[in-house]
Amino acid sequence: MSITNDIDLRCMQQISQIVGETLKQMREYAKPGMSTKELDEFGGALLTQYGAKSAPKLTYGFPGWTCISVNHEIAHGIPSERTVLKEGDLVNIDVSAELNGYWSDNGGSFILGTDTQNLLPLVNASKDILRTAIQNIRGGIRIADIGKLIDKEAKRRGYKVILNLTGHGVGHSLHEEPEEIPNWYDKSNTGRFRKNSVVAIETFISTQSTFADTLPDGWTLVGDCGGFVAQHEHTILVTNSVPVILTACNNIWE
Repeated sequence: MSITNDIDLRCMQQISQIVGETLKQMREYAKPGMSTKELDEFGGALLTQYGAKSAPKLTYGFPGWTCISVNHEIAHGIPSERTVLKEGDLVNIDVSAELNGYWSDNGGSFILGTDTQNLLPLVNASKDILRTAIQNIRGGIRIADIGKLIDKEAKRRGYKVILNLTGHGVGHSLHEEPEEIPNWYDKSNTGRFRKNSVVAIETFISTQSTFADTLPDGWTLVGDCGGFVAQHEHTILVTNSVPVILTACNNIWE
């Protein structure tokens, strides 16, 4: 969407603050021994308290309020009583929601407790690369050039990117134009970021895989060559200067 008036701006700020705060509180609430279902129910209660609706439930009928992916899962993990969090797990929480016709999306990977799997460098790389990508987005900048930057920064750190998962436009629906903001250089993508547009920028930084495959449950994504993937995502407002990070309250930089 493009923000054209104060009402649009206030409504996008409101829903972005809700998903950002929900993500922040879910991350703080997560503990070893807790099931991902329990963590998801906590997040769902927060969204309900704020008057917001779960975007994956509303849009796709997803079997959870939020997506929670653990260790070798990349994204779209289904919350389950059978999946119990452990010290050192790589956890990704993706929170997206709708309020009064406005939608926002954010997510972040983190290490639960002690880094027993030595994955903190991967998590930090994903966060740093997202920060760098956002700082370079302006109205008129080619989308492909931001993908090139993300891929280059990942390779410089010894990592890969997932080629078939992307960022996207957001605002009046969960996914809208631009439909794809890749993590790699797609020269056929001639689109440019537009001033006043709202987009969800995502990194998918990988230790081994370059493609995401869907498990038989029809939702959960894993890498085609195994390994781990860290993802971070902010919803931003594109300007002619540094973008406004609408979901900044989620503290994924920490």
